[in-house]
Amino acid sequence: MNIALVGYGQMGHMIHACAEKAGHKVVLTADVMAPDASFIISSEDSALAKKSLTEAIKNSGAEGIIEFSHPSAVVNNIVTLLPLKLPMVVGTTGWKDKETEVASYAASCGGTLMRSANFSVGVNMFYRIVEEAVKLMDEYAQYDVSTWEAHHVRKADSPSGTALEIARRIIANSSRKTDIVVDAFHEKPQPHQLHVSSTRVGSVPGTHKVFFDSAADTIELTHTARSREGFAQGAVEALSRLKKALDTGALKPGALYGMEDLF
Repeated sequence: MNIALVGYGQMGHMIHACAEKAGHKVVLTADVMAPDASFIISSEDSALAKKSLTEAIKNSGAEGIIEFSHPSAVVNNIVTLLPLKLPMVVGTTGWKDKETEVASYAASCGGTLMRSANFSVGVNMFYRIVEEAVKLMDEYAQYDVSTWEAHHVRKADSPSGTALEIARRIIANSSRKTDIVVDAFHEKPQPHQLHVSSTRVGSVPGTHKVFFDSAADTIELTHTARSREGFAQGAVEALSRLKKALDTGALKPGALYGMEDLF
């Protein structure tokens, strides 16, 4: 498949390598400032800037798009690229509050997008393990639950999209937790509050933990990424599966999809 990469930082470079290793061809790399990107995206939020990017992707012969840019740019990129009607995978996080708006726009323009807080196969298996663990531990009121994550100092958002997804799945399967708290507590936590804490340090690719704690003991579930390669491989695989599903009619265009729809 011919792939266009929008966002060509460290993650974009890793995706480039993984795509070519899997037999795909990266026909365009676009970024606001990366010196080795084949197309420099204008920092201006104008119709002309958007047209320049879409024309560059059209002319490249891309059959699919992978977007890994920045939380401040992702929604603008999505809205710009969806009308191309190319299958698009988005790994940038920090736009959960815009999903309903984006879904409506995708339906109106016929564009298709697959988004995930984390495309790693291991992380998505971790989600399912956490869900089952929460269901199991929910019977035992003496166990409280919380989640923590750590990432490198270059990560732009906190907590991570993966941590928030873990939190949402905990709440969906818990009879006691209803609210997510991401800030520091300045008073005693309430039983219904789920604390999501974050650390930014050094070069950590990503670590996520879920704790079940009682007066007697603690149970910990941990996913530790050794590198970004697992995320990159998952994004490439997701785009390949998305394109195949659209080509065969297994999925319909004009919608937002998630990992659970294809994996």
